[in-house]
Amino acid sequence: MTIQQGNFLENNGIRTHYHDEGSGIPLVLLHGSGPGVSAWENWGNVIPHLAENYRVIAADMAGFGLTDCEPDLTLNMKVWVSQLLGFLEALNVGPSVLVGNSFGGALSLAATLRQPEAVLGLVLMGTPAGQFEQTSALSEGAAFEPSLEGMRAILERFPYDTSIVTESMVRERYEMSLRHSGRTALRALMPQSSEEGPRLVRGMPAEKLATIDKPALLLHGREDSVIPMEVAVGAARNLPKSELHIFGECGHWVQLERPKAFVGLISEFLSRHGF
Repeated sequence: MTIQQGNFLENNGIRTHYHDEGSGIPLVLLHGSGPGVSAWENWGNVIPHLAENYRVIAADMAGFGLTDCEPDLTLNMKVWVSQLLGFLEALNVGPSVLVGNSFGGALSLAATLRQPEAVLGLVLMGTPAGQFEQTSALSEGAAFEPSLEGMRAILERFPYDTSIVTESMVRERYEMSLRHSGRTALRALMPQSSEEGPRLVRGMPAEKLATIDKPALLLHGREDSVIPMEVAVGAARNLPKSELHIFGECGHWVQLERPKAFVGLISEFLSRHGF
């Protein structure tokens, strides 16, 4: 899948690259992290199908994809939330359904806490929440040094069936990783080292999840080696209006490994909630 260039919107010092297709209720697709990731790489295969019934917006966040920002900008979740909300306001999108993959799911939750009136509902896949031990797949992504061989090794940690990792995917993500060779975005997302015990990933805690009163669909691969399935189970217990679907023989990329089921479950969920 060749990376497709979309549109650009400059707001608050960040020139956000994004795709905008279809019409109807807005679905805002938020990509994950990892070397060389972009909105199109995460979502390009499902955008045409979702755009048949919805307005689909997929943006590269600061530090990822084709989005440009000041090199000395300190990236963190507050910056990404401000970028996202400012970007959607500048586009005059209105209340939206946030669809987040991994880091994008964490961003969706944080944006909902910050500005709940901007969010209609949530679809979260492989989303870090609560507290859990950092997986080797996460730590290897943060330690990536650009090479085609290294990129393939990292990408093969994501899906259950590694055959979906194609030569073109490896090369496109490798080339995109060179654009962000400083990896400041990845470092900002990794837990700090500790002299005692394992590194812990700290997502949104249970008490904050419990305050998010939005319909939420959680999708997770049973064999996810990046964000363990148990993390999704915990999040589903704490989000008041949530439902959880676990995919067997599936890793961290539900939208790539189960695209038809992904689109179908989202469509049914949105229809049931009147979106």
